[in-house]
Amino acid sequence: MSSFNRRFFMMSAAALGGTSLSGCGFEPVYGTDGAASKLLNNILVDEPKANESYVLVRELENRLGQPGSAPDYGLSLALHLDERGVGRTSAQVTNRFDVIGSVTYALRGMDDKEVRTTGKVSSFTSYSASGSTVSELAAKDDAYDRLMVILADRIVVDLQAYAVSEAA
Repeated sequence: MSSFNRRFFMMSAAALGGTSLSGCGFEPVYGTDGAASKLLNNILVDEPKANESYVLVRELENRLGQPGSAPDYGLSLALHLDERGVGRTSAQVTNRFDVIGSVTYALRGMDDKEVRTTGKVSSFTSYSASGSTVSELAAKDDAYDRLMVILADRIVVDLQAYAVSEAA
């Protein structure tokens, strides 16, 4: 049955006669004239104050690029983290933890210090504490790193949406 679906899809594509999706209204946000291209290499993220915020800033800079000598925007971050035990053994020993994080951010113009957009993103991840001390610490560090990646992705998506709304 799946081969029938593939044949149907291929025949449908051929029936379109090479019609492209360029008329669908979507365009790359980082394209040549993309709305968010003005954000790339143009945002100075405030200095991190702790290891977790360092990882968050690093991930944001990986996605948005390193700012030049005179960036147009500054990004302030307020990171809040919490850890909660969620799994217990029959002996009432916690063996699974959720790491919950939220970031409140503000994008401001560097010239006038006016706040252009603000937002709050949040997510969580988990880790197991049922192994040795070393494996538990490694799992905990990895969970915090994964959480920072998720939060950075969500901030970037929000910034892209802001850029698109400003361009419209």
